[in-house]
Amino acid sequence: MLVEEIMQKNVITLLESATIQDAIQLLEEKRIRHLPIINQKKQLIGIISDRDIRDARPSIFSSKEEDEILSKQVSAIMTTNVVTAHPLDFIQEASSTFYTHRVGCLPVVDNEKLVGIITQKEVLYCLTELIGAHQPSSHIEIKVPNRLGVLAEIASIFKDYRINIISVIVRPSKENNQDKILIFRVQTIDPRRAIQEIQTAGFEVLWPSIPGGQR
Repeated sequence: MLVEEIMQKNVITLLESATIQDAIQLLEEKRIRHLPIINQKKQLIGIISDRDIRDARPSIFSSKEEDEILSKQVSAIMTTNVVTAHPLDFIQEASSTFYTHRVGCLPVVDNEKLVGIITQKEVLYCLTELIGAHQPSSHIEIKVPNRLGVLAEIASIFKDYRINIISVIVRPSKENNQDKILIFRVQTIDPRRAIQEIQTAGFEVLWPSIPGGQR
């Protein structure tokens, strides 16, 4: 799935000439947390968040100082080194960018123009759908040796029990480099017979942790 499939296309923005007070009003009115800042050519030049606003505002007891700050242009507090995404990026890549840079949103830029925005919420919903966690299913984790064909061996056991595989995630074992962890989401609420067969075949089932059953 691509970023352009889940991004918000009607992006609420502010021009660089707008004031901090303008930004506060827009954030509160639209109930949003991030505002991309653009120039007259609709090119992204910065971004501000509700946290930027909180950090910039003085004490509530300094009304005169607050008036001076709120009348400044948003360029005074915006972040200019903006982490962005492209419409044709995969959702997994966007998720990795969120993880690496610890940002709350990603403006989506194409040919230097702002065309959309995605937040952590959109990515979370999308990944939930991709792994099938939003539908009735069972979660199974299996430790397997890192060798050719092992995924097919496990999949064939599910096939024998007529259990549909919704998704598979492969991650390294934290214990050593010789093993992998296969994380299956399968379309059944009672995978116990398949789990017993997987254990009989010599594989270690990490979850469900009760041998032959679920917890």
